[in-house]
Amino acid sequence: MSSTPTHLRIHQYAGLQPGPRLLVTSAVHGNEIHGTRAMAEIMRQLDAGELTLRRGTLTLVPIVNPLAHQLNRREGDRNLNRNLRPPVVAQDFEDRIARVLCPLIAQHNGILDLHSFQGNGPAFAMIGPRNNSGELEPFAQEATESALAAALGVTRIVEGWLSTYALGIARRQQRSHDGSRRASLISDPHYGVGTTEYMRSTGGWAITLECGQHLDPNGPEVARLAILRTLVFLGMLDASAVEPHRPAQPPEVLQLHDVIDREDMGDQFAREWASFDAIETGQLIGTRASGEAVLAPGAGRIVFPNVKSQPGTEWFYLARPSDRQLP
Repeated sequence: MSSTPTHLRIHQYAGLQPGPRLLVTSAVHGNEIHGTRAMAEIMRQLDAGELTLRRGTLTLVPIVNPLAHQLNRREGDRNLNRNLRPPVVAQDFEDRIARVLCPLIAQHNGILDLHSFQGNGPAFAMIGPRNNSGELEPFAQEATESALAAALGVTRIVEGWLSTYALGIARRQQRSHDGSRRASLISDPHYGVGTTEYMRSTGGWAITLECGQHLDPNGPEVARLAILRTLVFLGMLDASAVEPHRPAQPPEVLQLHDVIDREDMGDQFAREWASFDAIETGQLIGTRASGEAVLAPGAGRIVFPNVKSQPGTEWFYLARPSDRQLP
């Protein structure tokens, strides 16, 4: 029987000239390993002298959640990429990771967090809010995130994560729950905060790159090129280290605006949805166990439809075109 992991493996390359401090993470969800494989190749190239770090500090964490990775599933005891903060008292394995991960994040200027997704579709990036001084997610790094996301080579960029979560959590708080730790976590106002949101709370910038479907054979190369393009963007590698991204057209930018929870395991989708499938106003998305139809409130896209979601957690998201301008 495998024992519970007791450490995180962290690799760091310190340039001899001062510069940005970049953190790259993968397997925050244990079965999402495109970034894990990409980092192995990046480290090989650095160690062999095929890549030269010009300046700054590069920190690589190939497996952020070793318990979930060992179990080959998304979570260990719970979802590490929600409720991420240093715990006062550690109550689960992910809390113990947070004790190490949160200070590590705070030591860096920015994070590239590499993920993958369940359904089919091309890679896409997720970025933070516009510059603002509001209560939910005050931020001043909009220009950096927009420019870097545009340089990564994806055809789609998504914004609006934390503000969308706030809507969903408000609904959850209106529902009664059983008083369990799980129920408390998913209705906590902090629930939408993961690696990138925590980085922004420290004043840094953050990009989530969804590198494709979990088993997409091209995923590790998508992740590797993203790491190299980020390093070039930051001036940490020579531009010759990677082919520049020359898009035929600018990326599509979408804004998440709502998240719909599954209420019962009997809730069923009307069809097999994939992320970014188009939906029309009034279109049937699914049916509740009660027989109630779940209809699209407006035209847009469905994002992260999850047939495996548990009652009380995210079933799917809704997105619409954004007016955000990229460099």
